[in-house]
Amino acid sequence: MLESMYLMVAVVFVGIILFASIIKRYRRCPSDKILVVYGTTGKRGSAKCIHGGGTFVWPIIQDYQYLSLTPISIDANLTNALSRQNIRVDVPSRFTVGISTDPESMNAAAERLLDLKPTQIQELARDILFGQLRLVIATMSIEELNNDRDKFLESISANVEVELKKIGLRLINVNVTDIKDESGYIEALGREAAAKAINEAKVRVAEQDKIGAIGKAEAERETRIRTSEANAQAVQGENNAKVDIANSEAFRREKEAEALRRASAAEKVASARALQEAYAAEREAEEARAERERSTQTANVLVSQEIEKKRRIIEAEAEAEKIRVNAKGEADAIYARMEAEAKGYYEVLTKQAAGYKQMVEAAGGDANKAYMLLLTEKLPELVRTQVEAIKGVNIDHVTVWDSGNSADGKGSTANFLSGLMKSVPPLHDLFNQAGLDLPSYLVKEKTVENAEKAD
Repeated sequence: MLESMYLMVAVVFVGIILFASIIKRYRRCPSDKILVVYGTTGKRGSAKCIHGGGTFVWPIIQDYQYLSLTPISIDANLTNALSRQNIRVDVPSRFTVGISTDPESMNAAAERLLDLKPTQIQELARDILFGQLRLVIATMSIEELNNDRDKFLESISANVEVELKKIGLRLINVNVTDIKDESGYIEALGREAAAKAINEAKVRVAEQDKIGAIGKAEAERETRIRTSEANAQAVQGENNAKVDIANSEAFRREKEAEALRRASAAEKVASARALQEAYAAEREAEEARAERERSTQTANVLVSQEIEKKRRIIEAEAEAEKIRVNAKGEADAIYARMEAEAKGYYEVLTKQAAGYKQMVEAAGGDANKAYMLLLTEKLPELVRTQVEAIKGVNIDHVTVWDSGNSADGKGSTANFLSGLMKSVPPLHDLFNQAGLDLPSYLVKEKTVENAEKAD
């Protein structure tokens, strides 16, 4: 069972390889080439030639090559070729040949050109062309070569085509340029033909000159006759024309005068109408201009007043806003200042109250003693205040007008000073005016002092 499977796989593998080899051996032929299959070709001969399509090339028993169909250009500059008149000529020419696609020619090319290079094929064809070209020239005269060029080319094509077909080629084109000979015969023929053509041309020119002279004389005679007749008819025509011209001129002048009259009248009417229309147009223009000026002035005044009104309203609003802002700022500043002063007074009074409270507590709760302590501290300041009241009085500049008689025996100056001192309120009176009482020891001393002074 296993061996049968192996055998089947081997057969399939061999079949695939064989099929791939067969497919690989299939050859296609391009359009510009001929596929030549050689080897065992059956009844086809030594080779099988294919142009277009393709075929299988069997391995081992067959092989293949290609023949190119590209045209080959050959220069065949033949020199010293002998013509039928035994005159040697030079025939420069160019031939274009190529491998033919005719079955017979393809087989011939496969047999004779398969292994040749293009240059070798060109040399082989050149030899054939030279031989056939010499043969054709030998059968033709110089006149035929020079004059009947079509016959010459046909003879070349007929002879060359037969020989080229033997090796599988065909003639595509032949181009023969100027033919020359060493004896100058062709050139002499050219000069003869030129002279003949010139003489014939001269004869034709003379004949034409004669015909022209006769025609000229007849034309002059006919011209004189026709001229006289034409002059007579012209004079008569001129006279008739002058009459017609005079009549026409009179009619023209009449029509011109009538047209001038009508034109003048029409011009005046048109001028008057134009002036009327111009005046009307000017009046309308002036009215339009006045209306425009009125509108412009009105617009200018109203616009300027409206702008001034808006400007003043804006300035008033700005000024009011400024005043409101300034007033608010000042009010805020006053409020802040008064609030700060109130806070300062509050702090001072709070501190003073705290100090007074501590002084009363230090005086054992007796407020009078506390006040006495405060007065004791202020006595130097009060005395200084009384002294300052008369400190600035300059006694040197005081003039006292008095008779000098006084009940107490004092002079006027002493009375003045005593009165000045009495004008300063004593401390006891100041305290009484303030609703306060001096300490009893100060009052007693003053009472005693006053009693002593009374004694």
